[in-house]
Amino acid sequence: MTTLDQQIRAPRMPKTERLEARVTQQLKELIQQAAELTGLSLTDFIAVSAQRAAEETIRNCSVISLSARDSKLFAEALLNPGKPNENLRAAFARQDEDVESID
Repeated sequence: MTTLDQQIRAPRMPKTERLEARVTQQLKELIQQAAELTGLSLTDFIAVSAQRAAEETIRNCSVISLSARDSKLFAEALLNPGKPNENLRAAFARQDEDVESID
């Protein structure tokens, strides 16, 4: 994960895209105050903050977190799978009928 300092000091790429958002005066003032405290322009502060939020959202939606108990149960199921029941055997039989072999 990059820090705010790393993001600020990273080489600047040409900015060719535009984003627009309508916000309340209070929200703009709040964001402006935060930008000033970090020494960033309003635009740079919004871009860095949006990037951080986007990366975190993607990471949170891409990673499955399990408790220690659930991790153990999952590993156990992988290492010692149960025997197929009648429904699973029937599904495999249907699949064999529906899918042609390319051999």
